[in-house]
Amino acid sequence: MFELPPQHGRELDFPPVEDASPEGLLAIGGSLANERLLTAYRRGIFPWYNPGQPVLWWSPDPRTILRPGRIKVSRSTRKLVRQQRFRITVDQRFYDVIQGCAAPRSQNPSAGTWITSDMINAYCRLHALGYAHSVESWDGDRLVGGLYGVSLGRVFFGESMFSYASSASKLALIRLADQLQAWGFEMIDCQLPSPHIFSLGAEQIPRARFIAILEAALDYPDRRGPWSFDDTVIVAR
Repeated sequence: MFELPPQHGRELDFPPVEDASPEGLLAIGGSLANERLLTAYRRGIFPWYNPGQPVLWWSPDPRTILRPGRIKVSRSTRKLVRQQRFRITVDQRFYDVIQGCAAPRSQNPSAGTWITSDMINAYCRLHALGYAHSVESWDGDRLVGGLYGVSLGRVFFGESMFSYASSASKLALIRLADQLQAWGFEMIDCQLPSPHIFSLGAEQIPRARFIAILEAALDYPDRRGPWSFDDTVIVAR
């Protein structure tokens, strides 16, 4: 297993993603410094590890993605969109969103703990630099759901989402997908498969295909934040 040096600096490169294990583990160690994180995402690599572990870097094959224009919206969800069940904002409460994603889930108290304090600090730094973004769902003045991720070129790398109210994070994702489609984004990287993300239209593609799409999408300028939603984008499908 390739081991990264503990400090960032000149040695920011990762091994080829083809060297990853069958499970997708590519490298171990290193830091979550801004430059290393951005380099990782540009290579199709992301960090994912548990508290007490060194940083683990992954590039699974196949890769799970969502095409912004192909997201599936059920009839009941369309109704919620039309009713404006939640107010959806972007880049208003990044720290609160990532804290919500890190909190234990009520149905599984052990879930969510992989978002360590080091990861929270790292993504907050990327948010301050305009690379990381949050989408918030509000019920009145109460934050009830949302998601966060990283944007480079015309790819949004989704990291995590949370809900305190039914469909809160789903509606945040739908609003984001519609905006990304309007901006010409190629895909939302979902990283790993799950029944929930498949229900929204996610697909799995070979890693080589993912890298090819990513490299082409990175030819476009980064849309660095803070973001705002375009009110002319139609979200009720």
